[in-house]
Amino acid sequence: MTAQALLIQRSEMVLRQLKARGIKEQTVLKAMATVPREVFVPEALLSRAYEDGPLRIGKGQTISQPYVVALMIQALELDLRSNVLEIGTGSGYGAAILSRVAGQVTTIERIGHHAARASTRLKELGFDNIEVIDGDGIQGFEKNAPYDGIIATACGGEIPSALKNQMKNGGRLVMPVVDGSYSQRLIKLIRRSESKFDEIDLGPVAFVPLLSGIES
Repeated sequence: MTAQALLIQRSEMVLRQLKARGIKEQTVLKAMATVPREVFVPEALLSRAYEDGPLRIGKGQTISQPYVVALMIQALELDLRSNVLEIGTGSGYGAAILSRVAGQVTTIERIGHHAARASTRLKELGFDNIEVIDGDGIQGFEKNAPYDGIIATACGGEIPSALKNQMKNGGRLVMPVVDGSYSQRLIKLIRRSESKFDEIDLGPVAFVPLLSGIES
């Protein structure tokens, strides 16, 4: 597939999958239009890089559907001064998009293989405001806290207390959470004070499970 064909697919993805579904934040749309998603998917799936759905990247993980990436990042309400934490680096695509709408991105990946590959790929592409951490995302990353935004790309039974504690007052967190019927809902938290959080339900989603610990 030629570079021109991929560029056309990327433009169509922004128009048909994002704008048509209500993604309006211009910085997010610009990031989605300029970051080459094709370099973050396995070579065998290159022709499917801009499909309207998730793609497997190995070791039970996926690169999320473009619309879901845009929806979650738009919900964080970021600007170029924002300090952001991502739980679940995966391929590095989400971190790359975040790096174009925020000032500093810390991204944590529990699978060492993915963390190493994402770190190398992001550096080669010139994304120099991203720090990739090989570790357990459930614990967050206290060293770079507090965060204006936290995004988790895996689903848990609840939002980990460590992540709540690492939010700034006024900060936003977006994460999929299992509800009472075992389906998943995308939840947005806004921290109002040390102990008060507003919660907004952004709708149904489907993500891989949020796991503790690390592996190679």
